[in-house]
Amino acid sequence: MQSKILEELRKESGGEDLDLSWLDAPAAERGLRVAPAKRGLTLEDISTSSYGDIPAGTRNQSGRMRGAAPRSDAQNMSSHWNTKAASWSESAMLLYEEAVQRQWSSATDIPWAELPELPDELELAMSQLCTFLTQVEFIAGDVPGKYAPNISGEYFEIGLFLASQIMDEARHLDVFRKRALANGIGLLQAGPGALGLLLAQDLTEVASTLHLVGEGFVQSMFRMGEMFAQSEVDKRMFRLSAQDESRHVAFGVMHMKYVIETQPERRDEIHTYLDRMEGNLGIGSTQAGLTGGGDTGEALAILLGGGTTEPQLREGYMKLLSIRKRQVNEYMHRLEVVGLGDRRQRMNPMMAMLLDPPRN
Repeated sequence: MQSKILEELRKESGGEDLDLSWLDAPAAERGLRVAPAKRGLTLEDISTSSYGDIPAGTRNQSGRMRGAAPRSDAQNMSSHWNTKAASWSESAMLLYEEAVQRQWSSATDIPWAELPELPDELELAMSQLCTFLTQVEFIAGDVPGKYAPNISGEYFEIGLFLASQIMDEARHLDVFRKRALANGIGLLQAGPGALGLLLAQDLTEVASTLHLVGEGFVQSMFRMGEMFAQSEVDKRMFRLSAQDESRHVAFGVMHMKYVIETQPERRDEIHTYLDRMEGNLGIGSTQAGLTGGGDTGEALAILLGGGTTEPQLREGYMKLLSIRKRQVNEYMHRLEVVGLGDRRQRMNPMMAMLLDPPRN
């Protein structure tokens, strides 16, 4: 077959010498054909036969994608992680396809023209919350962006998912920034910062701190956006953002599950990451801010209570406590899924106060 192709190409070129040595490069599998399924041609569809053989480890430190033939003059990229456990998540292919199919536009998918003018105290509170969220989402895009270059071509699906997460976070940043400016208030008090997220050494530390904790707590809040959103515009903004955050959390949960199953010796290390992140959150009392910032907690209480009178604030803080409780219990559920159910005995005491009793 190859010799026939070579002969035909030389005839078509007028007899000129051609370097067609690439035709002799060994392919992972000749004659393989893939066809689109019900959802189109997905990453899962092409992860078939030998192309779906994902190695537990690799010496591939070049830009070569899994299944391609190596070459002797390839550029070395020594920053690539060389084990599957360093980055793998079983959900990455499915979540990437979902991210591509469910992209939305903050410019056209939010009905900005229908945004009502709120009382000053509610508009100020929404602007403070959105100021906090612009910073949160900026950091949440920076973190995977920092580690994406470490992904080996053998595990390229992880790199594709991280790229989709960066795009999601960029869209969240811009939608919350637009919301803060839409009614004439603008940005208010900045949040406390990245809480050490940008100092993580590998993707497992990132998944522990960003996905299991940070993204998970934000996801819980977005899901409860109906409680504090003051208009259909705000509700839609939180609903669309919540569907994106769900993908990020699912990716981190499945990565952590794979690590715990294949590298159980890392349990204590992971608990240490969680100790640090839980301490940074400062959750536990009705006065605590979402990430230790009282200004954001106060803004949420005003939105939840509908104003700044004493009865409204009292109601707002009670509702805020229900959000805290949901955040902590959904976090505990994620820990159980990944195999860290023993975290219940080690959780930050203030957070542990909000835990429901363990299920039988």
